[in-house]
Amino acid sequence: MNLPNKLTVLRIFLIPVFMLIIIFGGNAHVEVGSFTVYWNLVFAAIVFAIASITDWFDGRIARGRHLITNFGKFADPLADKMLTMTAFIFLVSLKLAPAWVVAIIVCRELAVTGLRLILAENKGQVLAAKMPGKIKTTCQMFSIIFLLIGNFFYIGTILLYLALIFTIYSGWDYFHQSWGVFKGSM
Repeated sequence: MNLPNKLTVLRIFLIPVFMLIIIFGGNAHVEVGSFTVYWNLVFAAIVFAIASITDWFDGRIARGRHLITNFGKFADPLADKMLTMTAFIFLVSLKLAPAWVVAIIVCRELAVTGLRLILAENKGQVLAAKMPGKIKTTCQMFSIIFLLIGNFFYIGTILLYLALIFTIYSGWDYFHQSWGVFKGSM
């Protein structure tokens, strides 16, 4: 297994660590002005940030060293979705993110993943990530981190709604650009 794939697997293994820190981390906190910072959520944010950084590194290494594999094409986006969806579900349960926003994000992720599978299976095409999708992922990851560490000055909330806008736009863009190929398989 090459280094990018090892980083992807590491990201998947960090998901339960992230979850356990939130579930069993306790309620120790500190007041910072008008904000309350819970230590378990700070540690969870650190684990989430480390997992998110592996996404950047595995893609950069895979492309730079020509180590792109079928496993990586499948597992890398799956690991990203598993990580962000898990975090968003926990944010809703902690009342740190509105459920309707997270529902739209999760539905888009599932729809685009389904589109990718249909295109790959029926047409042999790989639906590559485009800039709006990359911006969406970046906004999602930073919003999760800021929401977990205390949402200082509403940075996490602002990033969450920015992520929502890019989530909707990039989802529409993927379906719009694939419509001709997709329409032929109906």
